[in-house]
Amino acid sequence: MSLDPRTPVLIGAGQALDRDTQPATAKHPVALMAEAVTAAFSDAAITAPTQVDSVRVVRLLSWKYTNTAHALASACGITAKQYGTTPHGGNMPQSLVNLTARQIAAGEVELVVLAGGECARTRSVVKDASALPWPDPNTKTTDTERVPAAENIVEDLALLNDEEQRLGIMLPVQHYPMFESALRAAAGRSVTSHERRIAELWSRFSAVAASNPYAWLQTPLSADQVLTVSPDNRMIGLPYRKVMNSNNQVNLAAAVVMCSAERAMALGVPRDRWVFPWAGADCHEHQFVSNRWSFAETPAIRLGGQRALQLAGLGIDDIAQIDLYSCFPSAVQLGAASLGLDLTRQLTLTGGLSFAGGPWNNYVMHAIATAMMRLRESPDDHAFIWANGGYATKHAFGVYATTPPPNGFLHESPQAAIDALPARQLATGDDARGAATIEAYTVMHDRGGEPERLIAATLLADGRRAWVNVADATVARDFVTDEQVGRRVVLRRSGELESA
Repeated sequence: MSLDPRTPVLIGAGQALDRDTQPATAKHPVALMAEAVTAAFSDAAITAPTQVDSVRVVRLLSWKYTNTAHALASACGITAKQYGTTPHGGNMPQSLVNLTARQIAAGEVELVVLAGGECARTRSVVKDASALPWPDPNTKTTDTERVPAAENIVEDLALLNDEEQRLGIMLPVQHYPMFESALRAAAGRSVTSHERRIAELWSRFSAVAASNPYAWLQTPLSADQVLTVSPDNRMIGLPYRKVMNSNNQVNLAAAVVMCSAERAMALGVPRDRWVFPWAGADCHEHQFVSNRWSFAETPAIRLGGQRALQLAGLGIDDIAQIDLYSCFPSAVQLGAASLGLDLTRQLTLTGGLSFAGGPWNNYVMHAIATAMMRLRESPDDHAFIWANGGYATKHAFGVYATTPPPNGFLHESPQAAIDALPARQLATGDDARGAATIEAYTVMHDRGGEPERLIAATLLADGRRAWVNVADATVARDFVTDEQVGRRVVLRRSGELESA
């Protein structure tokens, strides 16, 4: 079978890590990304060209640039027809691959650089940003005035409704431990047995990170070490100890280079470097967590993952290399259950966001780069990537192999089917009062490890959901032992308890 010259292919991958946090010498994010881009072209065994069609950068948080993609291109000695950026979301790297593959197949672009990076560790150490000799986006010189505006190339999706914002239930460290309690209750496990289960999962992830040269933390942890609460592993949001949370305080960057098969041949990229995207899917759960039918299920992962695999002509058991998004243990469990994966399988290629590192929106670029390496080492394998943004909200899926896809790259979204699924109504204000049942919960702890706040989702008698957010240490301490899902409470109004 002859290869369609428009077939999209990933030809190079690069990763970069900087442990230096000294103000005078630590790299800024674009400098670290440039190192990854240079490594990606070297990985493709070619010299970086001076012109590409597009440079696309995943939105970052640790520093602001007038136009990050333009700054990156300049740092690499490259010019581009387009300088693209994305909204926030851990799904963005895979969504960029899906978008770029579709555009290459359609003949809209031929050679594209995808990159992302953060220097959040340096920013956390150097509190005074003015002490960092990094590019200042507020400096208006003749050169910066000529910098073109970045183009938003992926549509955004609002993640919070008005009531969630009013109550301050806005952070992943609040939502994912609530999902964990719902998963535990749905499985009928005791608190002790469930915590042991997720500690063993995280221990396996840490073992993978230990052999990953680009992992931020490379010390394997036993399940007991994951579970043991200490000053260095304090409780944050019950039941998550610090080590169970995404580690965003890292200096990491990753990049991949994509092009058409025709351009790869013209550039002289060795055939053993080529990795093909076979299929992809993008979708999202019901937009707001308040309206999810259950916190123990993620139907959009099930339908989106199924569709990507179906388009590739594969089943999940045909996949040898898997990376599930792993910001918190509940994310991995939701993904595995929705995709039909046993939790004891190897579900990370890098070690995950707690150990390899969670550079805000760009973790999955590292997963894709690592998948490319694994596929080249085992060219008969297939790889599957699930990327997640928000509160298990936005999903992107990719299937990869070293051989060309039988029917070309295919992409779909099952969003219409997801939108038609049952949703819960949210009770707000004084309408959220009276008897209710705890559906999911977490207890947020202060920096000293003491319980300080109860956050819970409850179900009213009519099936509507109502939120609880109580900053009362006495109430919080009452919820830290035993199983509290199913407990009866009385609401004064939305966010407030009358009694528990």
